[in-house]
Amino acid sequence: MAHEEIASLVAALADALRARGWQLASAESCTGGMIAAACTDLAGSSDWFERGVVSYSNEAKTALLGVPTALLAQHGAVSEPVVRVMVEGVQRSSGVDLAVAVTGIAGPAGGTPIKPVGTVWFGFALRGADGAVRITSEHRRFDGDRAQVRSATVEHALRSLLQRARESE
Repeated sequence: MAHEEIASLVAALADALRARGWQLASAESCTGGMIAAACTDLAGSSDWFERGVVSYSNEAKTALLGVPTALLAQHGAVSEPVVRVMVEGVQRSSGVDLAVAVTGIAGPAGGTPIKPVGTVWFGFALRGADGAVRITSEHRRFDGDRAQVRSATVEHALRSLLQRARESE
């Protein structure tokens, strides 16, 4: 996806978050901060972007986001249980209304038959009108090289965040 399209998505997300008075946070593994970078490329993003955590290693996932080492050992870093704890951890520590977490295998190495290159788990935390935080997760498989997988992950995360922000308007 072209930089202009990402910028357009971020601008729409910013408008939706500002309209709600919401803050956003991210917890990123396979994208290494690319979601946070895309958001903070927009001038004025401090109005709605609270923080981004890059938790590339398992140790960082544990120390920064509270992912139990036993969970990582049982399911692996690229898994639904781990991404759910990642997004819960960044939402809880930041107190934001909307949060995203991503963990995946961008390649070119690291894939397995069960978790091939391009496998990405997304986690979303959304505070409801009742104040309760709801966690959802989803899995995607993206084709392409490392750069394409990471770019597709950023695009999907931004589109999904925008959808969630708009649905709550």
